[in-house]
Amino acid sequence: MNIQEKVQELGLGHAQAAADRYRQSDGAREEVERRRDQGAVFPDSPEALAARITRLIQRNGVPVEAVLETTRAESLDLPEMRERILGISKDLQAWSFLPRGARAARTVARISVSENGRELPVGTGFLVSPRLLLTNHHVFPDVEAAHRAFVEFDAQVTIDNTPEPAKRFRLDPDTFFVADQDLDFALVLVGADAAGRLAGETFGWNRLSVQLGKLVIGESVNIIGHPRGRLKEISIRENRLENRWDDFIHYRTDTEPGSSGSPVYNDQWEVTALHHSGVPKTDSQGRILRRDDRVWQPGDGDDAIEWISNEGVRISVILKHLATLPLDDSRRAFLTEMGPESGLQDGGAPQPAVAGSGAPFAARPLAEPAVEVVTDLAATRPSTTPAADVRRGLTAGAAAFGGARHLVFLHGRAQQGRDPERLRRYWTAGLNGGLTRAGLATIEPADVWWPFYGDRLVQALQPREAIFRSLERLVDPAAVIAPDSDAARRLYEQLITEAATQAGMPAEAPTSLEGLDRTADAVHRGLSWLAATTSLDRLTIATFFTDVAAYLGDPQVRETVLDCVLQTMPATGTLVLVSHSLGTVVAMDLLTRLDLGVDVELLVTAGSPLGMDGVYRHLLTGGPKRPERVAHWFNAWCPIDPVTIGCPLGDHWQGELAETPVTNPAGRTHDIEEYLGHPEVAQVIGARLFGARP
Repeated sequence: MNIQEKVQELGLGHAQAAADRYRQSDGAREEVERRRDQGAVFPDSPEALAARITRLIQRNGVPVEAVLETTRAESLDLPEMRERILGISKDLQAWSFLPRGARAARTVARISVSENGRELPVGTGFLVSPRLLLTNHHVFPDVEAAHRAFVEFDAQVTIDNTPEPAKRFRLDPDTFFVADQDLDFALVLVGADAAGRLAGETFGWNRLSVQLGKLVIGESVNIIGHPRGRLKEISIRENRLENRWDDFIHYRTDTEPGSSGSPVYNDQWEVTALHHSGVPKTDSQGRILRRDDRVWQPGDGDDAIEWISNEGVRISVILKHLATLPLDDSRRAFLTEMGPESGLQDGGAPQPAVAGSGAPFAARPLAEPAVEVVTDLAATRPSTTPAADVRRGLTAGAAAFGGARHLVFLHGRAQQGRDPERLRRYWTAGLNGGLTRAGLATIEPADVWWPFYGDRLVQALQPREAIFRSLERLVDPAAVIAPDSDAARRLYEQLITEAATQAGMPAEAPTSLEGLDRTADAVHRGLSWLAATTSLDRLTIATFFTDVAAYLGDPQVRETVLDCVLQTMPATGTLVLVSHSLGTVVAMDLLTRLDLGVDVELLVTAGSPLGMDGVYRHLLTGGPKRPERVAHWFNAWCPIDPVTIGCPLGDHWQGELAETPVTNPAGRTHDIEEYLGHPEVAQVIGARLFGARP
């Protein structure tokens, strides 16, 4: 039996299991059909529909203006409103649907094996980080199978329907390989190309999310793959989700063998599942049937099977499984590259908002919630950490850098609940990459001071109410997470409109939003403009400006953060202070509170909002003037990082200031590891730490 035949045999085992699950969900499908006959286009639970609508709107998956226009004209109850909004997302696609689909398609690769001088296609895989490829366990059941395989990106036709030269990569399962037979997935490291470039740097990669709300019953799914090893093909839109289990989903779409390992996308090109099997028609004894309704035999070939549906493994389930694996730090570091929404950056995935019961989702009770709309904001404002569990900062070793020189890392927002030791290692790894590129010595994490205020910042902020009773509140993340105090809220609105204006937003307001007040209109337009001109979504941008405004506009929040930081700062010696994001704002205020025995030799700001008038006017330093106690100031900024919209700082700040623009990859434009990895940034830090010593 050759490798291709073995893959087919393993795949048929999964097909039989999928058929068993399909039969067990007969009652759920009947309930779905009953509700569909009654006129429900999306016959899912109220909780699932609410989560889906929230995700769609907060991520610009549906034009907010279209939502408001469609729902204002008539009085709608909650189920009708949900159906109307989801109908817009299904029937009306922005122009970006096509180029975003083309971008997603570049991450998909054909998997082949070499055997006896032949190259045999066995499946499909897709990038989920700059160097990790996800496919099925039955494609790669073990390390040896991955060793014999290679992947080809751009195995497709061009716009002129001529074959495009494929780019071939070898796999490196010895460095990273994990797989699970029950969930039928395998995750393997893709080796770099001849120039040392990672596959994801060339073809991009899919940002996986552990959160719910990516798909509801009745919505379309799209699949990109290499059926039967052919050049890349796409099954688009005329497919729909039929049913959802705790671990799997069933959907109608045309797929063929070789599609195993393909990504299952929603219409916003978010990966919702890993395609792993067709669902064959079976008789009352569970035997697989052919297209002529005769019992299928192994010699008939899988193309003779009557396929009635398809099954995919839910991405959120795979991510939660990965979070439980006992991996060493070097292998877990590969998982952290999958991004913050994966839930793997701290080794644990957040729990979904709706717990599973083991039954098909549609078979569960479909009662309406007691309130009009329930929105899960766990991703933007996690629960307050109990005081006893607040994490503290980390001091450096007494002999670090000779004992008289201190390196301090000052983090930004959204670090609550994370392990300070792990964060310190990540920052150090990023800086060491830049130091190595600059030809300088590297440092140890234990040599770095790490003040940590993430938990205390969240405690100081008022918890947000997660129940909203109007459509405007639901569709506008500005209203969802805006600061509570009047002063902080006004500053928040100012920061967003200022940032959008500096990013080139036109002054005139669209007439389609005439029903909203002018301030809300400006904030809404500002968020939409910033999201459209950067790689971040509206909710992420709004949350950042919320925390900056809360810090600058609420004296209690500011004092809480500064007191926390001062608990883990050296009292004497020479200081090299490296700050990021909100941490750059905190750093400026901190300079007014440091012990007089501390000499600040270098201040580094990266990904900073200090160029915004609404920020520097509210600093304790009294405006855009470099603090006298700072000997040298260096600023690094990325032109497509929305937080640095006011850069270069030299346009606003007085006094000596050196700065440089850098190019960070899309999706990581604001990441500190990217900033520190640039040799021109690391060179400045290393020169102050080591002098001329390489």
